[in-house]
Amino acid sequence: MQARHLNCTWTTNEWDSIIPNLQSGNYDVIIAGMSITPERAEIVDFSQGYLQPTPSAYLALAKDTDLKSGPVAAQTSTIQAAFVAENGMTLVEYATPEETVAAVKNGEAVAVLADSDYLKPIADESGGTLVLLDQTEMIGGGVGMAFRKSDAELRAKFDAAIKSMKCDGSLDAMITKPEYFGPDSPLVWGEKGKEGC
Repeated sequence: MQARHLNCTWTTNEWDSIIPNLQSGNYDVIIAGMSITPERAEIVDFSQGYLQPTPSAYLALAKDTDLKSGPVAAQTSTIQAAFVAENGMTLVEYATPEETVAAVKNGEAVAVLADSDYLKPIADESGGTLVLLDQTEMIGGGVGMAFRKSDAELRAKFDAAIKSMKCDGSLDAMITKPEYFGPDSPLVWGEKGKEGC
């Protein structure tokens, strides 16, 4: 069987306008670590997940931080922002992840909720100034690519590629590379990814 390829042009985009720009036709697919959620699925069609749900963590100035004692920062339009708002915490939103961490450092927020993979190196490099709280959250339905609802044929091509990579193990091999998530990553699909192969 001969492999078919698609030519790709990469476009960078601010997170808060990423779905509107897809719908406007500025690009054809979002591949940006976007979590699959029912709310987003009302607007866009998702491929099957290429990453399983990743743990979200809280970063704060102290391990005993009370998450209800002040605002919790999250990036605008993320699953973490929705989670904070829905779980009795006071939400303060910022356009970029860097701004959420800065909000904790300068006292505008008691903590930030974001992907643990993003926050862990920040905590490690802070020399103890910033710490990850013991509490983690599993939010969303994994990470997929987003398409306009009118682009079912294009989505099917990406779905087939993702499924093929799950079946032959090449997706897990990529996930566990040291430059990506590392050999101990909880994101590997294993036998779950081979279902239906």
